[in-house]
Amino acid sequence: MSFLVAVWGILLDLAPSLLFGVAVAGLLHVLLPRRLVREQLRGARGVVKAALLGVPMPLCSCGVIPAGLGLRKDGASDGAAVAFFISTPQIGVDSVFVSASFLGWPFALFKVAAGAITGTVGGWLTDAFGDRRATDQAAPGAEACVDDRGLRAMADHGLSILRGIWGWLVLGLLASAAIEVWVPDAWLQGLGALGILGAAVAALAISLPLYVCATASVPIAAALVAGGMPAGAALVFLMAGPATNVGEAGAIYRAFGPRTLAIYLATIVGGSLGAALLFDGLLTASAAAPAPGHHGASWWAIASALVLLALLGRFAWQDARERLRRAGPAPAASVSVAVEGMHCGGCTASLEATLSKLEGATSVAVTLTPGRAEVRGAVSESRVRDAIREAGYTPV
Repeated sequence: MSFLVAVWGILLDLAPSLLFGVAVAGLLHVLLPRRLVREQLRGARGVVKAALLGVPMPLCSCGVIPAGLGLRKDGASDGAAVAFFISTPQIGVDSVFVSASFLGWPFALFKVAAGAITGTVGGWLTDAFGDRRATDQAAPGAEACVDDRGLRAMADHGLSILRGIWGWLVLGLLASAAIEVWVPDAWLQGLGALGILGAAVAALAISLPLYVCATASVPIAAALVAGGMPAGAALVFLMAGPATNVGEAGAIYRAFGPRTLAIYLATIVGGSLGAALLFDGLLTASAAAPAPGHHGASWWAIASALVLLALLGRFAWQDARERLRRAGPAPAASVSVAVEGMHCGGCTASLEATLSKLEGATSVAVTLTPGRAEVRGAVSESRVRDAIREAGYTPV
């Protein structure tokens, strides 16, 4: 029962931020021309811009997932997207003020600088040594895509990103609840005896898999400092916790590949430990000791949690139905082609309409995430591919 209570409590913290991140992803998709994203969020300077883009955004480790993937989908480089992933959950303006109130302005400003630097370094390393997977590019004429600037496009874009990572989110939610229930509080508060490096490594081991909101985790860090943890180790908790978790790592692995995930994790680990040692040597912090805990169960948190549960259930049902369909007997004639260049529900509807006009096609199904077109009937694969190209998209 305590595990389920922990899951619900984390869900109350997770859902508002995650849904807000979905909304931000859709809003950025609608408001930012993809040409501007491709021009400004590429190259070494683009990485720096992406790292600083998150400063005014109150996105934590859950909300940054759809927003970061959305930027990449709209044409940002892998390095810029990774820089956004690393820095944004650490340096949101809301977490800065909360950190200052609990741990002092020197601590808060130092955290901002450390987050921006680690994000920039991680982005540069990704562009230099990452997996170099093909980034989604806008299809010819996609700037004028049907419904590409309306509320429907905003919702379709944000939910399509959430649809692709829902399994990792569930895994991270369960892992976070397990750590919260079965790791004793006394053990956490006794980390001060390990010294700055030992306490920082221990804080790192705990924070990496957790869903820790940059704002919500500040009272926890303040309580740990009051209990004897070095302030530098609390900095590790506030850097590595918001910037990493099982769900975010899974999303980065799926979107960018294993080498980029390794760079992402190594940058956060090395950057947070280095920042902890530097802070401990240069500055000190004092903190009050509020009792750690989750955000209050406001009506907005409860409503968001219920909406997120409904979406996760819907995605799980859709995946299960798709697996059952694939496990069943194959149709008499079916052509399935991966498609690149679709960006919203208008794109899928347009391509479905085009493919439905093919002679011999009995049914057509087009999905946005993953991008795929399936045509059943007496239609050859070459004709399907030609029709996809004529519609302005790229068959893979």
